[in-house]
Amino acid sequence: MTSVPSPQGTGNLAPTRPPLNRTSTRQSVVDKSSRYIAILKRCLLDPLKIILYLRFPAVLITVYYASITFGSLYLLNISLETTFSAPPYNYSEIIIGLTYIPNSIGYILASIFGGRWTDMIMAREAKKAGRYDEKGKLMYRPEDRMRENAWVAAFLYPAALVWYGWTAEKGVFWLVPLIANFFFGVGSMLIFSMATTMLTEFMPKRASSGVAVNNLVRNIFSCVGSLVAQPLISAIGNGWLFTGVGVIAALSCIVIWAMRRFGPRWRDKMNRELE
Repeated sequence: MTSVPSPQGTGNLAPTRPPLNRTSTRQSVVDKSSRYIAILKRCLLDPLKIILYLRFPAVLITVYYASITFGSLYLLNISLETTFSAPPYNYSEIIIGLTYIPNSIGYILASIFGGRWTDMIMAREAKKAGRYDEKGKLMYRPEDRMRENAWVAAFLYPAALVWYGWTAEKGVFWLVPLIANFFFGVGSMLIFSMATTMLTEFMPKRASSGVAVNNLVRNIFSCVGSLVAQPLISAIGNGWLFTGVGVIAALSCIVIWAMRRFGPRWRDKMNRELE
């Protein structure tokens, strides 16, 4: 039987592990921690820097106006389900789903024709002010988007909210509150599209940031609206709830006046700070 020679007998020494370097280990841990912190900062903190754009009045009031409208939309959505599933309507889930059609039709029509209307208004305002570039093309300004189209929307959707609230509260024939929702869809979509486009024009080099801060704030409003809708309906009813929301929405039309009065000044100051 052949025996295997031991390592000592061969004269070959087994490789030895280098001694542990505590400094290198500590540095490795620090490097990993720094990478993790950098990843967390990039994923969690850096996106929140868009909130700083709210320091500009033109951005702040535009985002506020869109957010008030968006929050009322979610109040209305919750109310539709709550109201039409209870007496005197007692509709099934499928029928309740169909009650969302009128305001959806309003959204579609306002999306199709509202943009063309706004483009006509902006072209008219640019021609009236004689704003042409060196190539003879019209020069548009974001604040020109808030003209008669904004005033129509500013009174149309709050009135529709009050209309819906009291007719739903009194159990009026289902078609009457749903017609109100159609006008709410038209008015609210005019504001949504107007606000989003204005924010991209206020910050042409940071358009995505303008849209992002708008989405952040208005989603906060929609979250709050979704949470408080049912308790408020149970406490005060649709009539007083949507009367209150309608009044707040109508008073918020001061944004339109402020944009017309101070918009150019705010935009120029913002552009200087962002350059």
